[in-house]
Amino acid sequence: MNIAIILAGGVGRRMGFDIPKQFIEINGKPILAYTLESFQNHPLIDAIEVVSVDGWLVTVRSLAKKYNIDKLKWITTGGSTGQESIRNGVYNLKDKINDNDNVIIHDGVRPLVNDHVLTDVISKCTEYGNAVTSMPYYEQIFVKDSNDPTTTNKYIPRDKLRRVSTPQAYRFDLLYQKYNEAFSKNVGVSGSSYTNTMMTDLGVTLHFADGSDKNLKLTTKENLETFKAYLLSEHYKEN
Repeated sequence: MNIAIILAGGVGRRMGFDIPKQFIEINGKPILAYTLESFQNHPLIDAIEVVSVDGWLVTVRSLAKKYNIDKLKWITTGGSTGQESIRNGVYNLKDKINDNDNVIIHDGVRPLVNDHVLTDVISKCTEYGNAVTSMPYYEQIFVKDSNDPTTTNKYIPRDKLRRVSTPQAYRFDLLYQKYNEAFSKNVGVSGSSYTNTMMTDLGVTLHFADGSDKNLKLTTKENLETFKAYLLSEHYKEN
């Protein structure tokens, strides 16, 4: 089976709204609803779990009912950090799914994930045991000088870089084992750590899957305007 963990545990302070950003309505529909519909409508997704910010679990359930998200099987409460929220979602699936099931982790505020990206990350995970959505990096990256951080004399060639985001997919036994290990050793769980960085910190080799420039994360008000433009485009309607 392919089970999606949709992360909706953040509060989105940078967005500047009074409610968590995943519940902001765009064209009369919460952002989280758009994300859930992408997974609901994908034929390879068998079940969905939402990790919700505390106090909003009833809202998530009501939202799922309103938009016919019948693949939603579980809602659990997030933690104080992103990694704690993912861990809570992973632990909640113990004894509910099989070790060889694929678990797809996705940010609830990335509502424009398309079918091809989901299909490829699931396919690669089935083949290799894990897969991370990735894209080429087109900007130049320079490294700050250690003695004078206002200068540089070193850059990283772009052909050595990949941008990695969600969705990411992992066999459940690997995912559960590595979250146990990470939190027991306090490795890969602090700051901006995510499942992919945690895995590499623990020595796991990750496999790239296809990504999409459209799969943006809604972090700022400017991102919301971009999302609205996508919703109006014929390209979005066709896909």
